Amino acid sequence: MESAAVPPLSSVAICGGTHGNELTGVYIVKEMQKQKTDKVGSVSITTVVTNPRALDAGTRYTEMDLNRCFTDVLLSSPVTESSPYELRRAQELNAQLGPKGSAEAVDLLIDLHNTTANMGLCLIFYSIDWITLHIYKHIQNKMSSVPVRAIQLDIPISDAYSLESVGKHGFAIEVGPQPNGVLRADIFNMVKEAVDLTLAWLQEFNSGRSYEGGTVEAYTLVRSVDYPRDSAGKITAAIHQDLQDNDFKLLRSGDPIFQKFSGETLKYDGEDLYPFFVNECAYYEKKIAFHLAQRKTFSFPSICVKKD
Repeated sequence: MESAAVPPLSSVAICGGTHGNELTGVYIVKEMQKQKTDKVGSVSITTVVTNPRALDAGTRYTEMDLNRCFTDVLLSSPVTESSPYELRRAQELNAQLGPKGSAEAVDLLIDLHNTTANMGLCLIFYSIDWITLHIYKHIQNKMSSVPVRAIQLDIPISDAYSLESVGKHGFAIEVGPQPNGVLRADIFNMVKEAVDLTLAWLQEFNSGRSYEGGTVEAYTLVRSVDYPRDSAGKITAAIHQDLQDNDFKLLRSGDPIFQKFSGETLKYDGEDLYPFFVNECAYYEKKIAFHLAQRKTFSFPSICVKKD
């Protein structure tokens, strides 16, 4: 694979509070604002608390999930004062940090999230983006306190629904387990380290350092699994204890996945895949008990900054 020259990455947005009860990103952003961290070397930094109304209410969202509002269709839909707050807020953020798909969009957008699932530290992104893969590899090499993984959502960018899709490059950092409405120092430190490593990488890249190509492993979504339900749509089972907290552990046919409230164990029947977002609190309303993924290897070229 031939090496590539990439334009400098001079603007980055760091966002927290897209979900108002996921507090790590909120307090990282607020601390950066308090310290007036608006530039690191050649990199200009914009910090945003993205869903202040949900943050004030202590809820994930107030009317609709903000992190599902960034498709091209929703960003271009007419809004009025009676439109859901999060839809209006998404269009405000798109105007501030984008517009999505435009030359004016920030070079890199990082959205900070928490999960109640035992996911460690994950980067989540859409396209196979060389910048994102290099940053992922850098964080993975530098951080030893937590497993660092990546999830790739194979969705066209026009249908990409989350905030990080607004930047020219972008990813979410998802870290857990952390309960909603709770702040844990260990989780805060993990995310802060990942953000600091990313900013250091950007500064070195813009200064002219070349980065060697290589490979990384990432998980690609295959399908989602709902809880067993009765005829009224009520769940009839919980995640089995053998699956609980075992995100990214290979799931094989015959492995227990649910325990019915009657005591019966339900077993997995399907191809070998990797579960993640296992028993995520916010996904009960979405009728998702866990996602299943394949693990793939992605190659990326050596890169350097493109000079004028």
